[in-house]
Amino acid sequence: MQQLLWIETLLKLASGIILAVAPISAIRLFGLPRTDTGFWPRLLGAVLIGLAAAMFIEARADNSQGLGLAGCVVVNLSSAAMMATLLVMDAGPPSVRGRGLLWLVVILLLVLSVIEIAVL
Repeated sequence: MQQLLWIETLLKLASGIILAVAPISAIRLFGLPRTDTGFWPRLLGAVLIGLAAAMFIEARADNSQGLGLAGCVVVNLSSAAMMATLLVMDAGPPSVRGRGLLWLVVILLLVLSVIEIAVL
């Protein structure tokens, strides 16, 4: 069971890093549908990195029973960090409404993470 969790962690982490760092090249390499920007592949990369971190936490736990709240916090924080980074780099949505909505999602994910950390 533990070996399977480690394999899954490494697979998610490797693919997440590739998508986050080199999204257009990854699209070509993986044969994914083409996109004009790297926004969505980077966002997927951030989620995969968050899931890898959550799997790492679970693999280290003696009595692991699933993803759990700590894993959710890691996924939320990695997704919020990537969205905020893309927005700051002006690599997000071109419309003001889209940028505003993403900033709102970033803030909500951060607030949710703080609440989840307080419950842990």
